[in-house]
Amino acid sequence: MRDVEMNRRALLASGLAGGVAAVGVAGQAGAQASASAGTLLAPRPPMGWNSWNSFATTITEAQARETAAIMRAKLLPFGYDIFTVDIQWYEPAASSYEYNAEPVPAMDGYGRLIPAPNRFPSSAGGKGFAPLAADVHKMGMKFGIHLMRGIPRLAVKKNLPVLGTPYRAQDIADTNSICSWNPDMYGVDMTKPGAQAYYDSVFKLYADWGVDFVKMDDMSRPYDAHAPEIEGAHKAIRNTGRPMMLSLSPGETPVIRGDHVRQYAQMWRISDDFWDDWGMLEAQFTRLENWNPHRRPGAWPDADMLPLGLLALGKRDTRFTPDEQRTLMTLWSIARSPLIMGGDLRHLDAPTLALLTNRAVLAVNQASTDNQPHFVEDGTRIWSARPEGSQDRYLALFNTTDKPKEVGIALRELGKAGTVRLRDLWTGQDAGTASGHVTRTVPSHGAALYRLT
Repeated sequence: MRDVEMNRRALLASGLAGGVAAVGVAGQAGAQASASAGTLLAPRPPMGWNSWNSFATTITEAQARETAAIMRAKLLPFGYDIFTVDIQWYEPAASSYEYNAEPVPAMDGYGRLIPAPNRFPSSAGGKGFAPLAADVHKMGMKFGIHLMRGIPRLAVKKNLPVLGTPYRAQDIADTNSICSWNPDMYGVDMTKPGAQAYYDSVFKLYADWGVDFVKMDDMSRPYDAHAPEIEGAHKAIRNTGRPMMLSLSPGETPVIRGDHVRQYAQMWRISDDFWDDWGMLEAQFTRLENWNPHRRPGAWPDADMLPLGLLALGKRDTRFTPDEQRTLMTLWSIARSPLIMGGDLRHLDAPTLALLTNRAVLAVNQASTDNQPHFVEDGTRIWSARPEGSQDRYLALFNTTDKPKEVGIALRELGKAGTVRLRDLWTGQDAGTASGHVTRTVPSHGAALYRLT
């Protein structure tokens, strides 16, 4: 995947229209290093597209290939490089956001989920996702899949063997450990002989397909009950020798477990599924503030996907107003959440594309440090950060009230004195100067983002 990382480096080194310094040599090397060597994966917040918000459980190979081609043309030049097929790609009868009560997933003889061949024809003959992954790689992108925690209930019912061991599915399954919202799997009892071997076999298969990113679901809640399987998945990935990113879902991951989760995953959800609802968006401010101390290169608190554009199997457009959409992108960027687009790229309109591809805003997400919230007054949220390699400051002003409001902060709180110049990163325009205090009128549910020099 060297071409993908080179694309990201070129994007950052070009300055993203905001004066960003080039990525350090150590950071560049870390992105390419092997997971088996214990080196850094995801040195910057991952960026990409995921099928859940627009396709639910139903995406087909034809739809995936069409979407990947659009992603390559319209989003990859801006750094979005992870293409992910979300939940139930193994379910032949998947049809909506609901799950079949008695699923019959496609599996191999060792209880490992494989693509449903009626939906992914190139997987026939034991090829799995290898053909699709190879073609996504040729486009210059990484290939990701969704995976539920555990072992398929059907594998337990059939008592299939665990590859390379004398054990079988019933020896390792914890039939009392079930997902409350999905009927596909039982948990794996990691104290049982053969349990780690099962996870090793699963991730070895997916590594052989060329998978680069695994969104593993039903993991972060309840966290302590699932921690042994989180560690098991991490160990299994390392055992493959392939650098695969691990993203844990859903939240709310407990903040008190921040030190543990960032050892074993590159991304973890800080909330349950996030959709286009202002109440949900407002709640993410507090969560991102709480998680801020735990963020570091290679470990990213995930505020979830960007529900923008056409959503929900084509039934509706995002409910976020234009101001709320700008708030979403500004908050995710200044707090350095992963940027994973969820809308249907086949119907990507110009305003949504512009929102996703503002180079100056993306620089805040990809190449900033010292990101921090400032607590000033009710009805406002303020974050600041520092561009890499610069003493400038980024400043994000948010108005969470129902009316336009003046939002401001003293320059001394940003480590600045005297007079500063402001550049509006959303418009690319000079926004004047400020002395002593930066104050701007921000629309209801809106945001402003500046670079102060």
